[in-house]
Amino acid sequence: MDQLNSASSGGDLAATVGGDAAGWDAAGWDGTRPQAFQMPPAAVPVIDLSAPDEAATVAALGRACRDSGFFIAAGHGVPQPVVDAMFDQMRRLFALPLEDKMKMLQDENNRGYTPMAEETLDPERQTRGDTKEGFYFGREVPAGSPEADLPLHGPNVWPPPALLPGFRPAAEAYFREASTLGHRLLRLLALSLGLEPAHFDRYFDPPMAFLRPLRYGPEASSPGEGVFGAGAHTDYGMLTILATDGSPGLQVRLGGAWVEVPPAPGCFVCNLGDMLERWTNGLYRSTLHRVVSTSGKERFSLPFFFEPNFSAVVEALPCCVTPDRPARHPPTTAGAHLLEKYAATHAGYQQGAEKSGAGAGGGRENGGDQSDGGGGGAEEGR
Repeated sequence: MDQLNSASSGGDLAATVGGDAAGWDAAGWDGTRPQAFQMPPAAVPVIDLSAPDEAATVAALGRACRDSGFFIAAGHGVPQPVVDAMFDQMRRLFALPLEDKMKMLQDENNRGYTPMAEETLDPERQTRGDTKEGFYFGREVPAGSPEADLPLHGPNVWPPPALLPGFRPAAEAYFREASTLGHRLLRLLALSLGLEPAHFDRYFDPPMAFLRPLRYGPEASSPGEGVFGAGAHTDYGMLTILATDGSPGLQVRLGGAWVEVPPAPGCFVCNLGDMLERWTNGLYRSTLHRVVSTSGKERFSLPFFFEPNFSAVVEALPCCVTPDRPARHPPTTAGAHLLEKYAATHAGYQQGAEKSGAGAGGGRENGGDQSDGGGGGAEEGR
């Protein structure tokens, strides 16, 4: 915390920019960059959730959601030992032989291992897959329970305790703490929209939530050659809460340029997804971002995707609709929305999407209606 300029009103986190403000070409994509300069204030604000003036915190959060869709959460209450234990365990996880990891391949319930370069988040510009590997863990849903019949629900694919003793307890402890923070942020988001603090609670009882440990290889990204740690994409869920190992690489598309988000020790990088943008009728932003690896070292990150329950109806909030700004999308459900987006990136989800009528869902593909670019792809690359 002492390394950050934080305040309930949204302290500014220094961010470096590279790119051509005129558009997507030039430095934005071919890898050449003018001399770095400092982004104007409030590019990625730091918001201290522990500040005593809640009204100021809510106002700062609302500004961040409207301006960039990204903010740094300080004073979040998640114990650092819980975070440290999870990073220690995920390093052990990815250090396993590939043969062992392949025995835990991602299943139809969105749980398990995804190998290096399997995902391509920006196929229009990437010449090969993202230089990362990952695991998905969700809220544990026992086999045989009614929920287990839903797409994206079921038991997790846990590493065998003999291989990774202590992994599951560490992951479950982190999952609980991240969920608590997610509910806390939902309350503040509701207040920022002028709603009752508990407005979103019924949609998250229980939530769909996924923890996604990621390891980026040491290979340097080469935007000019179409090689990225994670290609440009928007997250298509509700809210992402990201912890990192302190390595640089995350870039956000703001004002026609790629803004590098510096490491924020002891804090979480949070961003909004397409679902919340849809819920707020475009008032709050789901912003394009990517990972450009430059350190020549491994990079570990830990995104937590906090989503409404499968059947939650997602439609434009009345407070975000006016005669001059009618609803931009028809109602859908959280499950249909996510399945449609997953199916676009993971062929294995197509059957589940069809069974649940996911065609009612929505989301943006590259070239959508956001001023800084549309997005598409999966919400895995952070």
